[in-house]
Amino acid sequence: LEAELAVGQLLLADENGKIAERTRNAGRITPEMGLNTDEWAVFADGANNLARKVGEETGLRTVFHHHCAGYAETPAEIDALLENTDSKLVNLVFDTGHYVFGAGADGPGADGDLSPVLDHYGERIAYVHFKDCEPRIAAQSREEQWEYLKSLRHGVFCELGQGCVDFKGVYSWLQKRNYSGWVLVEQDVLPGMGSPKDSAQRNRDYLKSIGL
Repeated sequence: LEAELAVGQLLLADENGKIAERTRNAGRITPEMGLNTDEWAVFADGANNLARKVGEETGLRTVFHHHCAGYAETPAEIDALLENTDSKLVNLVFDTGHYVFGAGADGPGADGDLSPVLDHYGERIAYVHFKDCEPRIAAQSREEQWEYLKSLRHGVFCELGQGCVDFKGVYSWLQKRNYSGWVLVEQDVLPGMGSPKDSAQRNRDYLKSIGL
């Protein structure tokens, strides 16, 4: 498990990108590549115990970041994570881009319409990452069986507004739920992909265009 501090919370994730099968198949994970029932119990116990200890010693709450190339990537895996963890201890960092890519070609929300997905996770969402997903690159990644880093280098997680995520719908959902937590824009800009500063400015301009 990996952890980092994020806006007053402990952000927890498994060490994505370290398991060859998961890294090689990110965006097209099948159930056979996932954890079994006993393994999920061990995984969840680790997250619960860590969150309990962190809460006791620091008062910070723990949120889990589902992430492509990790063991909590697909909608079914995110469900398993939440079903096996204690909602008083562990809640969810909902990442729009990782969710869409991880949903596969035709999973729930794969088209970028995330309102039903957000309804499904409801009160377990404690923190949000705005990240877009370029559907044509995602489709090519699946067709040509790219590994995760190759998908990143080709821009599967594009700038906001350039992919399929319906951010207006996500923003509307957050407003209706009176969401008062943080939203972080997460943008992958690897060497050779342009200027991070320019990319950040375009993302900022996009957010202004939808009323944020």
